[in-house]
Parts: sequence; C-alpha cells; structure tokens
Amino acid sequence: MITRPQNPSLRELLFTVRGSIVQAIWRKLLYVMLLSLAVTLSHGVILSFDFGLTTTPLTLWGLTLAIFLGFRNTTAYQRFWEARGLWGELLIAGRNLARQVETLLPSLNAVERRQLLTPLLAFGYALRDHLRREAPSADLQRVLAGEETLLAAPHRPSALIRRLGTTLVARARQEGLGDPLIANVDNQLDRLTTVLSGCERIRQTPIPYPYILMLHRVVHVYCFLLPFCLVDSLGWFTPLAVLVLAYTFFGLDALGDQIADPFGTQPNHLPLDALSRGLEIAVLDLLGEPTPEPIRAEAGLLR
Repeated sequence: MITRPQNPSLRELLFTVRGSIVQAIWRKLLYVMLLSLAVTLSHGVILSFDFGLTTTPLTLWGLTLAIFLGFRNTTAYQRFWEARGLWGELLIAGRNLARQVETLLPSLNAVERRQLLTPLLAFGYALRDHLRREAPSADLQRVLAGEETLLAAPHRPSALIRRLGTTLVARARQEGLGDPLIANVDNQLDRLTTVLSGCERIRQTPIPYPYILMLHRVVHVYCFLLPFCLVDSLGWFTPLAVLVLAYTFFGLDALGDQIADPFGTQPNHLPLDALSRGLEIAVLDLLGEPTPEPIRAEAGLLR
C-alpha cells in the first residue's frame, strides 16, 4: 500500500512514478502515443489523407465510458475498504482475547499464556498466506515452531481457530469460569471466524468477468480511435491530448483491477505483511512480552 503524504508537493504530483498507475499502463500509453504520431504525420502531411471523423461520437462515448468506469471503481473500492475493515476487526478481536486471558485467567504464568495464545499470534500470518494462496511463510513457521500438525493442516486459519477455541474453553472451565464469561470469550472467536469468512468471500467472488471484459474492450477501442477523431481539430497537439486522455481511461481501468482484489502484493493492495505483524505485536504487548519490529514503509511502500 502506498503511504506517501496526502498533501504532496507539486513536483511529487507531477513526477512521482512509484505508487502511480503509470507502471501498470506505460506500454499501453506508449502504443497510443506512437499511433497518434503516425496518424498526425499521415494526416495531410505525408499521405494527404483525411480520416473524416468528428469528436461528437467520441464525446458521447467518453461520457458513457466514464460513468461505467466510475461505477466499477466504486464497486472495487468498496471491496478494498471492506477487506481493510475485516483486518481491523481481526486486530480488535485479537486484543480482546489477549486481554481476557490476562484478566480472566490470572493463575497462568507467562509461558502458559504464550502457549495458549500461540494460535492467535499465528492467525494473521496464516490468513495472509491463505488469501494469497502461498505456502507457510517464514513468519508463520517461526510462530508455530514445533507445531507440525497446524502447519500441515489443509486450511490453516480454520485449524488455528479450532485449536484456540478448544484450549481456551478447556482452560477456562478448568479455572472455574462461569458460562457467561466463557460465552464472552467464544464471541471473540466468532469474530475471528467472521473475518476469515468475509475475506474468503471477497477473494472467491470477483467482479463478474463479462462486465470486466466488456469494459476493457471498450476502453481499448476508445483510446485507439482518439487520434483519428482529434487530429482534424488539434493537429500536432493530437499526441499530447491523446496521452492525457489515454492515461485517464487506462489508469482508471487498471486501478479498478488492482483494488478489486485487495489481498495481492501489488503497490495498491492491502499491506497484509504489516497488518499480520501488527496483530502479533499487539497480542505480545498485552501479554507483557518482547515484541518484534513492526514492518515499516520503504520508499513510500508498505507491504
């Protein structure tokens, strides 16, 4: 996720490349620029050929395309923000469980508390790897050292919730906690399950492919026709105008693609590495134990 200041300087606004969508669309921009140059050169200069297209259909088509792009990007951002809200809910539930273990089970020593909450410490890393369809990461193996059964589980996040629930409830009953307090602990486990299921729903339910395919095709055809429609009125300024318009439409199209699936590793995706480490730090801090270093942004990029 890009973490640059919200009020950048004019120089950063105009010339910053990292974090902008240019890296994803520069080939398309280069293509339309070369096409615009070819059209401009061949229009009344080299071939004396008049393409005969006006800007009227371009204006109507562009307005319709902008509406569709705005709708798709709004939908994509809703998915992105819902995913961020779910990871925020995960941090809340993790802190609640750590606090409850500290206050409701005061007879446990530091080693017992750490062992009891090990599945919680690992849950963020397991969920991140699960959403990215990756093998157990080094962070997950570090936290679950010696827990080969959990590491080998086909669905590691669910296995961690099951282990956490079983051990917590068993220890709570052993310590003589009443059913209302145990139900409160179980409620936090329900929140973990809600986070897991919500993230899986977002990952497994993409925006309908025919809609995306149609939008991609229309954007490409529109940008292809731009120089033919503008060359009569703009002449040698056609390549510059086409570049600006193509940057807008190709950029919005590519940005919607990125944030519609917020769990990847591209610059505009959620910083799951940092969020996973944040959960571990929060739980260990509440337990009064040493915490690992948080993951910090590098060159304005937080992973």
